[in-house]
Amino acid sequence: MSENSARSVTVERTSTGHFVATNTRGGTISFGTGSDSEFTPVELLLAALGGCTAVDVDLATSRHAEPDAFSIEVSGNKINDELGNRLTDLAVTFAVTFADGEGADRARAILPRAVKTSHDRLCTVSRTVEIGTPVTATVEDA
Repeated sequence: MSENSARSVTVERTSTGHFVATNTRGGTISFGTGSDSEFTPVELLLAALGGCTAVDVDLATSRHAEPDAFSIEVSGNKINDELGNRLTDLAVTFAVTFADGEGADRARAILPRAVKTSHDRLCTVSRTVEIGTPVTATVEDA
């Protein structure tokens, strides 16, 4: 694995049920159990799915025209079955509009292909979820 391929965040507990994730560039995001307005880990996963593909689609379409509206709804059902807690029926739905004009027509025309390419090849988050990459959990020696 090259240095450029490694990704990591550090999660620190700030109080009971509240945490802050910090990336290697110093950015932070707080989250928790859902007892207040903070995102939960499940909501962060949904945001990561939508955000990853949003970046891909925005880069592909906005080089032709700036969108009038660009939003994505990401949803799923949280279940608990013989496999444990998990999400099913994950769906990413784009609502993107462009004004009239030649560039906007090109952006509209490539939108479906950009969404498909992101989903099928480019979005690291959705590709990881769909392929089912194993996760290892360990405890460091004290």
